[in-house]
Amino acid sequence: MIKSLLFCSALLYMGALDVSAQEKEVFTMSLKLTSTVFAHDGEIPSKYTCEGQDSSPPLAWSGVPPGAKTLVLIVDDPDAPDPAAPKMTWVHWVLYNIPANVNALPEAAKQLPAGTLSGLNDWNRTGYGGPCPPIGRHRYFHKLYALDTVLPDLDRPTKAVIEAKMKGHIIAQAELVGTFQKRK
Repeated sequence: MIKSLLFCSALLYMGALDVSAQEKEVFTMSLKLTSTVFAHDGEIPSKYTCEGQDSSPPLAWSGVPPGAKTLVLIVDDPDAPDPAAPKMTWVHWVLYNIPANVNALPEAAKQLPAGTLSGLNDWNRTGYGGPCPPIGRHRYFHKLYALDTVLPDLDRPTKAVIEAKMKGHIIAQAELVGTFQKRK
């Protein structure tokens, strides 16, 4: 049963499986991503932004499929620079090869789980860079992917490189969206 679900999930991701929206939901329902400091579509507290400590929020997940070997976390903002006229997606955090048995990252995650590697954000550095929108209220997508493989050490890859390497290996995914607008 589990092998057939994993196989169907892989086919679904590759676009080789023609299923209804309801069936598609069954494959993506198991993996859940949450935070104790903001709800889905809720406001990210200032503490986790450039107006506060610029530290990562606590994140937790459940429902990692049995066939998962690693996880990938990508946090990005598709509303840059202005949500009224977005021109790019700004990458805030890229982590890969998070062990599949890990189920959370603590607030202000500095020490990552053993084996976890970091990619580059759009400040051209590794690590978390919090929301700091120049104008308007932006959306911040926290995307978690369960992979059926361990990715090679890619030496500080960009989000695009990670996404290319993940292709064909995603067996589940989850998303948590937070919003933020500067007050100052």
